[in-house]
Amino acid sequence: MAGVFWHQGKWSTEEPKVLGPMDHAFWLGSVIFDGARGIRGTVPDLDLHCRRCVQSARNMLMEPTMTAEEIEELCREGVRRMGPEAELYIRPMFFVRQGLGAAQPDPATTEFILSVYDSPMPPANGFSAITAPFRRPAADMAPTDSKASALYPNSARATAWAKERGFDMAVVLDAEGNVAEFAAANIMMVKDGVVMTPKANGTFLAGITRARVMDLLRKAGREVRECIVTTEMLESADEIFATGNFGKVQPCTRYADHHMQPGPVAAEARRLYFEWAEGSRILPKAA
Repeated sequence: MAGVFWHQGKWSTEEPKVLGPMDHAFWLGSVIFDGARGIRGTVPDLDLHCRRCVQSARNMLMEPTMTAEEIEELCREGVRRMGPEAELYIRPMFFVRQGLGAAQPDPATTEFILSVYDSPMPPANGFSAITAPFRRPAADMAPTDSKASALYPNSARATAWAKERGFDMAVVLDAEGNVAEFAAANIMMVKDGVVMTPKANGTFLAGITRARVMDLLRKAGREVRECIVTTEMLESADEIFATGNFGKVQPCTRYADHHMQPGPVAAEARRLYFEWAEGSRILPKAA
């Protein structure tokens, strides 16, 4: 895929090879990332993604070598280099080279790397989902306050489990057995016109796109509740949809045996989001 990469003060169109078997990040997973989007010249909530990137690094005992503002400007430059019609994934990362003893990362060896690469927006055609037997850990079990790479293998296991059973995506539960999110995005459901999403309880990353969609829907007059969501609630929902950086707003058209049509609330949320995103434009629209 086409992309541009920044590491140690230099831009390249080829992926830098940065890790070896003795590096702490390679060996013990001291890596964090964030994911933003460049969508045909817009960069929605890029500042918030960059701030979260820096905070995730600090939460993972790293010493960030770039400020959020510096990262944001690099991201904008990467988007400019890729052109006005590109649909991009923007991935700033911090990682650690060395450790203090066997396990603890050495903050002084923290490095930064940025990837900006082609990643087309998926169409909002709908997807199927089922609850998988893999749970999000409690906050005292894993670094759930960071967008840590180490958290994602369990998401991959959940998604693979769902796909083996003929579904596109997995719903994962929290440590108490309530719905946490989809394996790769936050979850929202609608019942009798009310939008409900699991209350942030420290077991999952309450996403930037999630917060943006909640705010836009509330401003449009929708009732939005953060509350306990159960699998039984999903089985009788009028609508279910995902919010996340990769696909922004995507309707779920089947949960287990419960079939749904793409609904009006998900459509409204998607429309409101992309209308709002136009305000983050850094490149002109193509003629």
